Amino acid sequence: MTFNSVAFLIFYPLVLLGYFLCRKIGGKVGRNLCWVFLLAASYFFYMYSQWRLVWLILFTTLVSWLCSLAIESTNDRLQKAESEGRATPAVRRRAKAGKTLCLVLTLVASLGVLFYYKYINFILGTVSTVAGWFGGSGAPLTVEGVLLPVGISFYTFQTLSYAIDVYRGSIKTERHFGYYALFVSFFPQLVAGPIERPGNLLPQLKAFMPIGQDDVRRGLHKMAAGFFKKLVVADLISAYVNRIYNGLDGFDTIPALGVVIATVLFAVQIYCDFSGYTDIAIGCARIMGIRLMKNFDHPYRAKTVREFWTRWHISLSTWFRDYIYFPLGGSRCSRAKHLRNVAIVFLISGLWHGAAWTFVIWGAVHALYQIVGILTLPGRDRLLTRLHLDPKGRLVGAVRCLFTFILVDFAWLFFRANSTADMLTLLSTLVNPACWQFNLAQVMEALGMTPVGLLITLLSVLLMVQLDRIVPHGDEPDKTAGAVQTGVFYVVVWCVIVAWTILMHNDQASTFIYFQF
Repeated sequence: MTFNSVAFLIFYPLVLLGYFLCRKIGGKVGRNLCWVFLLAASYFFYMYSQWRLVWLILFTTLVSWLCSLAIESTNDRLQKAESEGRATPAVRRRAKAGKTLCLVLTLVASLGVLFYYKYINFILGTVSTVAGWFGGSGAPLTVEGVLLPVGISFYTFQTLSYAIDVYRGSIKTERHFGYYALFVSFFPQLVAGPIERPGNLLPQLKAFMPIGQDDVRRGLHKMAAGFFKKLVVADLISAYVNRIYNGLDGFDTIPALGVVIATVLFAVQIYCDFSGYTDIAIGCARIMGIRLMKNFDHPYRAKTVREFWTRWHISLSTWFRDYIYFPLGGSRCSRAKHLRNVAIVFLISGLWHGAAWTFVIWGAVHALYQIVGILTLPGRDRLLTRLHLDPKGRLVGAVRCLFTFILVDFAWLFFRANSTADMLTLLSTLVNPACWQFNLAQVMEALGMTPVGLLITLLSVLLMVQLDRIVPHGDEPDKTAGAVQTGVFYVVVWCVIVAWTILMHNDQASTFIYFQF
């Protein structure tokens, strides 16, 4: 089930009604009814489109929970042995070995499922290609009938973070399987995040916190902003981006300026599509009194690529930081190992995003950005000093922001390309002088854009920027007067209704981009 579907328009109000009725009962009975109802609703949400694969989320949930119980049980026995003076080195070694075995079982179960369903055909295809280089048949190797389960990259990371945190002793094991299963499958963030940490979401699912008018208001505003980003901005822009990226074979000469504009538009599209999903998820949960973590923080305002990754897909960036980058040594090691750690994290990030070499190359490009940035930082600071420019001044900040956007936007080309062949075609277009024809009419024709479409696109993007400014996250203070927020809210809702009606009428409703990850 997707947020921009008729099914969700029916599903969510019914879930709210049932949830508030359960809360109304109160007491222990009400609490039990709430988690049971939310768990059932979450599994229905997941099974609506892929009911045959529901066993995967059940399997990873059960294995990670049982292994975490075993880890904590081992910790408890070791603490008891220490208090009684029986904690010999042999006892400690056995305890550590038992804990490590349980953690490995969780890793094998979660990553094994992810590996098979997401990467098996990618790896087999790569092997057959390489074999062809050395005289093999080169015939593609595939496993038939393997479907990519919705949200698998997200809920497996939640189960992994839970097991690792229990292993580290950062959290205590949740002994109630129902609450833990709800943490893994909570429907607003199940399919495309944010990737929640157990320390944030689990206590909220159990706390039964009161829901105030401010929760409902902020939740509705967040949902409206998310639907606007997706239906009005992202889906509108996608038509222009697809004309270039999906129609390379239809051009006698691909307009380089069209590629540049389409790539810039894709930067806006993917931000609005993904942050739109996150806004809807956060809004849905907020109305129920549950606060999901912030996943985007104006990423295109970043002044460095490093800062960009502290603002973009924050839940994933911090996950890689805490569970891969820091365990590898982070920056508290030699310069060579530090750069190695950066490269590993971004290559894994690229592969996480998709089973294709274009995503791996996209991750490698960002790794290169980071490495070059680290190596050149002292020289850049010295250059600014010699030019008598304030590194924190507005002029330097604006130039850095623009340069960072250009770098990030160039990397989006690799991300959006449908194949490595298309990627090479696009790159050759950009470096071919014959493709640089500054005929705006031809470029707009190549994009399929009319003057009216251009005007609507610009106005939609401007309103989206305004939305990001006035719709706060969590308990952040409102930056504008209530009347302004209310007026913008009604305009946004009207735009969403019109856009949704047009998309449904023309059968052009599209899924969210990050559903494929």
